[in-house]
Amino acid sequence: MNWFSDFFRSISDNYGHFFSWSDITGTLSDPVSWGIIGSLVLLEGLLSADNALVLAVMVKHLPKEQQKKALFYGILGAYLFRFLAIGLGTYLIGFWEVKVAGALYLFYIAYKGLFKGGGEEGETKNRGTSFWKTVLLVELMDIAFSIDSVIAAFGLSNKVWVLFLGGILGVLMMRGVAQLFLKLIARFPELEQTAFLLIAIIAGKMLAGAIGYEMPHVVFFTILIAVFVGTILYSSGKKKREANRKA
Repeated sequence: MNWFSDFFRSISDNYGHFFSWSDITGTLSDPVSWGIIGSLVLLEGLLSADNALVLAVMVKHLPKEQQKKALFYGILGAYLFRFLAIGLGTYLIGFWEVKVAGALYLFYIAYKGLFKGGGEEGETKNRGTSFWKTVLLVELMDIAFSIDSVIAAFGLSNKVWVLFLGGILGVLMMRGVAQLFLKLIARFPELEQTAFLLIAIIAGKMLAGAIGYEMPHVVFFTILIAVFVGTILYSSGKKKREANRKA
């Protein structure tokens, strides 16, 4: 019973951080926290740009007003899932076994994305389902899209508001500017692979944390920027070489 009471107390404390004004202001005033939040938003945008289009297809058969409502309820479900997952996950991530399991899962996701053609390209068909059934399907799809990014987020931070703000802005990014990320990926196709490379780097950071080594934030952000900018330069150079060959 002591274990159960300690577990319950720890979980309650974690959820308490959501309502702690000092935690909120501490997060908003910390440049490192914003750097991590920006990293999460960027990663979510690159991984989920096409997911917004999948969701749009899922609600396409509904009237215009109901389409907006279904997508809005889907966002609420995604936020609720993140709220529950972050509160529980910030407790579990304290165990090295959980960190190792999370790191191995992220390595698997990265491997599948880099070498197996990216993974989750299921067909989404319009079956003319009812409004509430469509909402349920959108909720489930939002949760499925969230799982990988939530696990990756724990590789970067265990601060509740850093993770939650990264998730909120990431979901809004997925819905609001999906076209921007799609255009960015269309212009620099290698960015899609870069997203999985970043997941592998985050997995390495999480695995290192499991054995007691915490990668300095400056090192991580430097690697992140170098990989992102390097990918754009490589992609631009590749296009120029191909253009010169055709000329």
